Amino acid sequence: MGWIVGSIIAVGAVGVTLVYGILGVGDFSFGDTMTVGMFVVLFVVSAEGANLGFAGGDFGPLSFGWGLVVGALLAITLVVGLVLLLEVLVYRRLRRRGGGFFVFAIASLGIGIMLRALIQLIWGPGNFRFAPGIHKAIEITEGVRIKPDQIFLIGLTLLIGLGVYLLLYRTRFGKAMRATADNPDLAEASGIHTDRVRLGTWALGGLMAALAGVMLGIQTEVRFDSGFVLLLPLFAAAILGGIGSPGGAILGGLVVGIGQEVSTRWIDTGFKPAIPFIIVTAVLLLRPRGLFGRDT
Repeated sequence: MGWIVGSIIAVGAVGVTLVYGILGVGDFSFGDTMTVGMFVVLFVVSAEGANLGFAGGDFGPLSFGWGLVVGALLAITLVVGLVLLLEVLVYRRLRRRGGGFFVFAIASLGIGIMLRALIQLIWGPGNFRFAPGIHKAIEITEGVRIKPDQIFLIGLTLLIGLGVYLLLYRTRFGKAMRATADNPDLAEASGIHTDRVRLGTWALGGLMAALAGVMLGIQTEVRFDSGFVLLLPLFAAAILGGIGSPGGAILGGLVVGIGQEVSTRWIDTGFKPAIPFIIVTAVLLLRPRGLFGRDT
């Protein structure tokens, strides 16, 4: 289970670390943005979506079919559009007025509260699932069982990590993103359109939020606060891996996810959310740069 939870945290942490590392914004609405993506998919795969003709058959042993694929594409489109709209209407204006880190943090926190309240207003506080019912697990070895959906989530995390690496280190836009992260003024003086880089970074962060939300919905129940509950582990993973390091964020996500699940062997499950606090505190005290990043 730790690998599965860690994979979901890893994908979200990549979005968090890119937005913070390149734009200098601690996006505390990220978890609620994930939830928006979850509920878009829920709409498509629910009865309402079925009436629109989006329901599809299962993909072999997986619990989902074409309905979830359509829902995921729609979620990506809407979430990316949402974060770009917020950049234009909110964050860009704050930046031009000289807003610092805490101004952006408070603004993003308020946006997250607004999104969470809106979702609760529409869908209520209940629990939902993309695919109700019991889905059988495959026995890997004696005493070790895993569901096909979980294998899919781990594989998807690896593909996302590879895709982000290729984008950052094998494309011109990736080089522009890294240059903007190092020195925005010098990057702009060198001919890089930093506003476009910022929009692209927000779009990439929105993509990661939507994908992480879909993955979380496949693994667990869908609630109005599902993404918010995962917010601290996301930042813990980003800090552990090193701010601005996508590869470190993936490793950090796996460490946080596995650490949370393994800890239940010695502590009550109710104390499991405290593990990210411990990890963040230890990292900041022992290695402020994280595993692969610069000073946090």
